[in-house]
Amino acid sequence: MLRVFWTILKRDLTLAMRRRTDVLTTLFFFVIVISLFPLGVGTEHKVLEILGPGVVWVAALLASMLALERLFAADYEDGTLEQMLLTAQPLSLLVLAKIAAHWILTGLPLVLIAPLVGMQYHLSDTAIGIMMLSLLLGTPVLSLVGAIGAALTLGLRGGGILLSLLILPLYIPVLVYGSGAVQVSSIAITDTQPYLALLGAFLLVAMVFAPVASAAALRISLE
Repeated sequence: MLRVFWTILKRDLTLAMRRRTDVLTTLFFFVIVISLFPLGVGTEHKVLEILGPGVVWVAALLASMLALERLFAADYEDGTLEQMLLTAQPLSLLVLAKIAAHWILTGLPLVLIAPLVGMQYHLSDTAIGIMMLSLLLGTPVLSLVGAIGAALTLGLRGGGILLSLLILPLYIPVLVYGSGAVQVSSIAITDTQPYLALLGAFLLVAMVFAPVASAAALRISLE
C-alpha cells in the first residue's frame, strides 16, 4: 500500500512538472495579491502589521482554490480515475496521495515564501515563525477539505463556481484560527498555542475523514 501511495504521488508531481504554468500560476497569484494590497491601504507600518495576517491567509486560501478544480479533472478525462476505482488498493489511499501532491505543489511554496511576505508587512521574527507554522498546519487542511468539493463537482458544468460555494464555508475556521495565531503573536497579549493546537486538530480530523469522503464522492460522480 505504501508503494502505491508513493507511486501515485510521484506520478502526479511528475505530470505537474510538465505543466509548470499551472503550478506557477498559484504562486504568482499569491504573490500578486499580497503585493498589491499595501498599495491600496497605504504603507503605514502599524496598519500593515495588523492587516497582514488576514491578507496572507485570504490570499493563501484563494490560491489553494485555483488548482482544486484540476485535482481530479485530468484523470477523469483520460479514464485513469476509472482504473483507480478498479484497483485492489483502497481508493481513499490513492486520493490521499493525490491530495498530498496538490499540497506539495500549492501549499508548501506558500509556506516557504512566508518570510518574504512577513518582511513586506513589517511583521516581527516571532510573527513570521508563527505564520509559517500556521500555514504548515492549515494549508494541508485546505487541500484535504477542498478535495471533497472537487470530487463532488467533478464533471459538472460550472463546477468551479459550485466548488467555491461548497468549500468556502468549511474554510472559515481554518482562516480564523490561522490568521488569529499570527495576530496574537504580533501583539503578544495571549499565547498562540490554542490556535495552533486547533489547527493541528483540524489537520488530524481532515486526514482521517477527508480521503474517505472524497473517495465516496468520486464513486458518486463516476456513476
